[in-house]
Amino acid sequence: MVSVLSQLSLGPQVSPVSVLKSFIQAFMHALKNLFPIILVVVVFQGLVLRQIPDNTLAMALGLLVVALGVALFLQGLELSIFPVGKSLANQFSRRGSVPILLAFGFAIGFSAVIAEPALIAVAQQAQEISAGRIDAFRLRLLIAVSVGLVTALGVFRTIFGFPLHWFMIVGYITVVIITWFAPAEIVGLAYDSGGVTTNIVTVPLIAALGIGLAGSIRGRNPLIDGFGLVALAVMVPMISVQLYGIMVFGDDNPVTAPLTTAPVIAPEPIGFFKVLLELGSMIRDVLPIIVTILFFQYLVLRKGLPNPPRTLLGFTLVILGLYAFVIGLKLGLFPIGTAMAEQLIGLDGFLFVYLFAFAIGFATTMAEPALIAIGRQAEEAAAGQLNGNVIRVLVALGVAVGITIGVHRIITGGSMHYFIISGYALVILLTFLAPRFIVALAYDLGGVTTSEVTVPLVTALGIGLASNIEGRNVLMDGFGLIAFASIFPIVTVMSYAIAVQWLITRREVES
Repeated sequence: MVSVLSQLSLGPQVSPVSVLKSFIQAFMHALKNLFPIILVVVVFQGLVLRQIPDNTLAMALGLLVVALGVALFLQGLELSIFPVGKSLANQFSRRGSVPILLAFGFAIGFSAVIAEPALIAVAQQAQEISAGRIDAFRLRLLIAVSVGLVTALGVFRTIFGFPLHWFMIVGYITVVIITWFAPAEIVGLAYDSGGVTTNIVTVPLIAALGIGLAGSIRGRNPLIDGFGLVALAVMVPMISVQLYGIMVFGDDNPVTAPLTTAPVIAPEPIGFFKVLLELGSMIRDVLPIIVTILFFQYLVLRKGLPNPPRTLLGFTLVILGLYAFVIGLKLGLFPIGTAMAEQLIGLDGFLFVYLFAFAIGFATTMAEPALIAIGRQAEEAAAGQLNGNVIRVLVALGVAVGITIGVHRIITGGSMHYFIISGYALVILLTFLAPRFIVALAYDLGGVTTSEVTVPLVTALGIGLASNIEGRNVLMDGFGLIAFASIFPIVTVMSYAIAVQWLITRREVES
């Protein structure tokens, strides 16, 4: 890698050695994020199941490949997409053109989501489990358009200072109404689709866009007006995917043979032509965000890229990282989630299934890099009102509780409709009660809890449970855990803010 870097001029502030050091740090950071998952799996395998799973070596190799893919991907983002995207946002803000800002918001939202690795994985799972009734690329395109439109709406809200809570309340009431009429086959997938849109690419780009706009407009508060774009990006795909499901699974298109078992996900032999084919698909996935950046840079601003060689290297690393990530999923994370579900169900009772769900939810969230970043940004924006570490614990607890409740739904066979409607009814109630400064942040925190590592593992856990419990339908019962992981962090953060505000008010009254 050093020899390749040495042939490129990366600019006065970026040397090949610094890029290599940054890559090594990103790789070690990715391994660190994987460590809590490994620890939980090892503890349950050694102390509870007391057995070594099959294909342990392949799973371990898969985890290393996932870490490598994430490191390459993040390094590519740092060299290309992030600096160019931030530069574009700053230049458009200085121009003060609302139509251009709205167009840029749509383009960034669309292009970031269409290339999202976790969404690629979930969409492919949905296509396989539905026997092709749900088209993976069409599903991703629908979600990407939804996120693009709602990102433009969020930019509009930030520019003109409209309160976020009214957008969220009206939006989630709409979600609940559509959920009531949506077919059971699509509900879990729709809510999971909302959860996976905010991840390794989307969160940094969208959050930076919102906070940057709020910081550059007089009269806007970065904490109240800057946050919220991520929350909107989570909400709207839930609506669009359920509408898509009504068309796919409506009365005119009956499901002839509902699936009750999940497809077996096993590593495939990788030949030279298969490698080229998969690399080509990765280029297709990243191409929208590259085209978006080049279009606004050259045709709208009419300026060249500040450092074309560095940007080209960054785009190349993004593509290679995506490829390694997908291969690692097939080798490591999907088999781990499915195998653990099968083994834990084999025990007497479901106690250890609940404990595993809680432990995985808490451990992976505490190490989530996007959550750490948002917590730091919230600390800075709140000027001492919030503590980033407290936020992380609250969010991790919410994810753990949410995944545990979602597992309980699969085990008992409860209706996804009632669980989700009840959860968001609670969120809407808390929105009215919570202090205004916490609302936007709480909704955003619900969207950053599902990482590129957590999503595949939790999805595989849900599918593994649904495929091994008699009477469960994988398409109706296997999806939905990510939705619960997104709802309950909002509940815990808002509840904490309400409790703190009540204590402060009580002390003031007593004094």
